[in-house]
Amino acid sequence: MTFETLNAARVEAVWDALARHVQPAGHHEAPVRDALGHVLAEDAFSAHDFPPFDRAMMDGYAVRAGDFSDGAATLRRLDLVRAGAERLPRVEPGTCAQINTGAPIPPGADAVVMVEHSREVDDGGVELSDAPQPGQHIDSQGAHVRRGDRLVRAATRIGPGTLAALVAGGVVRVRVHDRPRVAILGTGDELVAGGEALRPGQIHDSNSVGLAQLVSASPLEAAIHDAYGKALNENSYNLLGADFINRDLSEYLTDEFAGEYLDAYTSRQPKANLPIYHLVGALDPLSDGEVQTRIDDGLPETLGEWIIADGLTHLKIKLAGDDLAWDVDRVISVERNAAEAQSSLGCKQWFYSLDFNEKCTDVDYVLDFLNKLAEQSSTALSRVQYIEQPTHRDLRAHPENRMHKAAKIKPVVIDESLVDLDSLLLAREQGYSGVALKACKGHTEALLMGAAAQKFNMFLCVQDLTCIGASFLHSASLAARIPTIAAIEGNGRQYCPAGNEAWMERFPAMFEITDG
Repeated sequence: MTFETLNAARVEAVWDALARHVQPAGHHEAPVRDALGHVLAEDAFSAHDFPPFDRAMMDGYAVRAGDFSDGAATLRRLDLVRAGAERLPRVEPGTCAQINTGAPIPPGADAVVMVEHSREVDDGGVELSDAPQPGQHIDSQGAHVRRGDRLVRAATRIGPGTLAALVAGGVVRVRVHDRPRVAILGTGDELVAGGEALRPGQIHDSNSVGLAQLVSASPLEAAIHDAYGKALNENSYNLLGADFINRDLSEYLTDEFAGEYLDAYTSRQPKANLPIYHLVGALDPLSDGEVQTRIDDGLPETLGEWIIADGLTHLKIKLAGDDLAWDVDRVISVERNAAEAQSSLGCKQWFYSLDFNEKCTDVDYVLDFLNKLAEQSSTALSRVQYIEQPTHRDLRAHPENRMHKAAKIKPVVIDESLVDLDSLLLAREQGYSGVALKACKGHTEALLMGAAAQKFNMFLCVQDLTCIGASFLHSASLAARIPTIAAIEGNGRQYCPAGNEAWMERFPAMFEITDG
């Protein structure tokens, strides 16, 4: 049986055909701390309850709820119970134990009164004004996970959040699939390894080296999506609904997505066109006066020339992030030169994105920048569509960098920090209001993060890493199928135009820029 003879509706038949020809990878046992990035070969189960004991959820006092029959109560205070304590005082009637968040509940206590509802009195007593119910502010043993509960399903890729859950559940070792290995065999009597002396009729084996690099960097996951579409004679973006996907989005995201599939967050038809973001580097000449020696390679050499040649309407401006005056002046200079070029085209509306290369020390730098730009060129500020992640990419190490105030002015987009759902949720908590998708981070991840961003009403854009040829087609297809994408980057045409030449003949509409 071949894929071409299968009825598109018979999805199970496709899987049967694949199963006959594809052998699963082997698997091995690994310490859980070394399992990051691997795929689980079997379900992982909790080794103990979590939490493993009743613990306080608030700083305050561990009490007996029965002591509060008259509302408030004045109790004799026992020793402080700290997190990690082993020796615990017994809470008898008329007593209470001061307790820290996370500390074990001492015997006899059945509730916690928050410290905010306490007042110290003479003779070591404490007056508590909040009459608790049994179990109040107590995280009971096993409330989250019971011993033997499944923590993670087989076939799950272990990310940072998954790894933390396994460790919290007392899992020490896990069984994971072996990583795939690829062997490339260069054949031919004329081939010798690079660096060896050539004898008559011999050549160096360059193809094996090139193929090895292509395989190691291959967008394998995207190819699997593509192959699935070809097997069913359908575009892979139209195979994202319940008829073709085994599990809904709640399996990969959160319970909010129960009953939903990726088809709800993608389009069945691609957008007819998309604005492309043109990169304005920190050293790129904006006008003829900044060009010291013309290259004359057939490409535009100033910002004005690029705008006129491609009808650009979206400009990504690279900034320093550590020189406020220069950053403000750079945007104003771009505005001045862009306005002159756009005037010649009769264009009155264009946009900017701002990239500080994560160099801003804190959000105050961003706020100062926006305030000064508003003072010196409110028009330039009005054109700013979004701001790329301006501060350090390690969000957990820098929780002080909260973007709420900046995001009230312009969308602030998480970029390099976006590696999984946990990172998106953390960024959202820290005030980021937008998401930058990159196809090179994985096709499925981009689709999932695009769905999450839409659910949370976050700004969306697609960025690239100077993608050319097939990689740009992949990036552009993603942008064309996600409804709320505002624009796409395409730096390859600026820095590696030769890499697009062969593809331009096959897909002229994808590589010839008109009207921006």
